[in-house]
Amino acid sequence: MFQIGDKVFYPMHGAGIIEAIEEREILGKTQEYCVIHIPLNKMDVMLPLKTMSESGVRSIIDGEAMKEILFDLHNVDSDCSLPWKERYKSNMEKLKSGRVEDSAEIVRDLLHRNKEKSLNTSERQLLNQAQRNIISELSLIKDISENEAAELLKYSS
Repeated sequence: MFQIGDKVFYPMHGAGIIEAIEEREILGKTQEYCVIHIPLNKMDVMLPLKTMSESGVRSIIDGEAMKEILFDLHNVDSDCSLPWKERYKSNMEKLKSGRVEDSAEIVRDLLHRNKEKSLNTSERQLLNQAQRNIISELSLIKDISENEAAELLKYSS
């Protein structure tokens, strides 16, 4: 169960902090909602408490796990052998999963691919979103700014 002050990750939006749990009536139905402040996007998201896990919301990972993921991002070989359409679909599914490991794989593979041939607009957007996901979680884990997290992502090898 989530509580006020918990640091969580909401897929496709990023990492945030649960600011409040409020009872609200929406469309004639009263239920508890979780208000999540997502600093990277400077926005608040309100989700029904009972659907949090179905929405993919999870607690952020710990610093040691993030350290391993960043190490792998810079030191594990990339696999970009799929055709564009399949690669895009696979990467989109990974992004929607909300797993930081999946975001790291997208970043690793697309950065590698970009060295060989520049990315199209759709893949650039996927790369940017995956990087923002990692940066948002990293900044909450280490309690650092977005810029500091971006630098850590770049030079964490």
